[in-house]
Amino acid sequence: MKFPSLPSTPKTPGAKRRGTRTIAAVGAAAVVSALALTGCGSGAGSSSGGSSKEITVWHYFSDPNQVKVMTDYADTFQKNNPGTKVNNVYVPYDQLDSKLIASAGAKSGPDVVVYNGADASNLALANTLAPLDDKWGTFADKSQFPESVVHKVNGKTYGVQGYVNLLGLWYNKDILTSLGVQPPKTLSELEDAMGKAVAAGKQGMTLSGLPQSQGEWQAFPWLSSAGFSYGSPDAGALEKGLGMAQDWVKKGYVSKEAVTWDQTVPFQKFAAGNVAFAENGNWQMGTAKSTAKFSYGVVPLPVGSGKVYLGGEAEGIGAFSKNPDLAWKYLQQTYFDKAGQLTAMKDAGSIPSRKDSAADPAVTGNDLLKPFADSIAKNGATYPDDAVPAKNVANVQLAVGQAWSAALGGQSSPSDAAQALNSKLSSLLQK
Repeated sequence: MKFPSLPSTPKTPGAKRRGTRTIAAVGAAAVVSALALTGCGSGAGSSSGGSSKEITVWHYFSDPNQVKVMTDYADTFQKNNPGTKVNNVYVPYDQLDSKLIASAGAKSGPDVVVYNGADASNLALANTLAPLDDKWGTFADKSQFPESVVHKVNGKTYGVQGYVNLLGLWYNKDILTSLGVQPPKTLSELEDAMGKAVAAGKQGMTLSGLPQSQGEWQAFPWLSSAGFSYGSPDAGALEKGLGMAQDWVKKGYVSKEAVTWDQTVPFQKFAAGNVAFAENGNWQMGTAKSTAKFSYGVVPLPVGSGKVYLGGEAEGIGAFSKNPDLAWKYLQQTYFDKAGQLTAMKDAGSIPSRKDSAADPAVTGNDLLKPFADSIAKNGATYPDDAVPAKNVANVQLAVGQAWSAALGGQSSPSDAAQALNSKLSSLLQK
């Protein structure tokens, strides 16, 4: 996810997806080559009322810097198209899919949808998104986008990602300097540093332990570092990974409150200055710059041969948009535009999906983005995993997120959580 901004609560099962193998190619074709990542009221229920000059954009961003991207895009579009109006509507992350499905049932809804790319199949099969093939097929800059960011369901295009996101390890330079330790490159170095931080009266690391797909998104790097994979699930590897997480809580490295935090709250706590590390994404660059009163940096998550999901939001047109042509024009001039993608990078730290935008000096010369790009090259993984049947993506994310949360919160032993999860996965991963 979301993700991110990323992962979400259970969704309607979907068909085989294509575009959600997001950014394996982006890492190589875009970022790596250039360097050589949430209530809405009843008023959100309908699209623009038919005005040929007005569109409504649904999104789930609550972070101020991500909201700024939406505001800047609206301002840019309205300036370039006098007389137009863009209505940005916030819908909580865990409500977006259900509200889209409900609005589609009433033949209404937004003109533009900014959604978790992993949910493309669910949303398309629920008839909430309009196919983009005619528009995308004639888009002049289509060749700038790797196929990996184009989301297709049953051969039809339903969304394209304007940027990509992934997790890294943020660190408080001031705290690490006071402890006499270097940014960790291995798991043992991270745990040693967290132990020293706690002994000095600081906090170890913040992360999300929500019992849903946001939790799964943040759990996957650590579980995979313990040897877990969806292609060959193993209860022993799960127990090792979940046991490590529970041990962090027992030692005071990670707060048990993490089970209630989405990905925004942990970074806010890190930015407050008393935490050594944060498992969080490139999209937090803006928050770090505007909030942190200390020196900070980023290194790749120290997960060895483990994997880090590559995700981000996709953008599409609502199935019942009153102004699909204006909605498409908006996407071309914002999310899919070269300068527009750099706006998202500058506002929120999002890595551009366009090859030319990713090659811009604003990206290649950014010390905070480089560790994320390095992680893409070494540890980047398809999101969601190819081994997970598209129809069961939401259920798999929920099951893993619940096990992760139960381990962090102490509601279950690592062994029991691992055995129960492995049993669920044995059926959910059947093709």
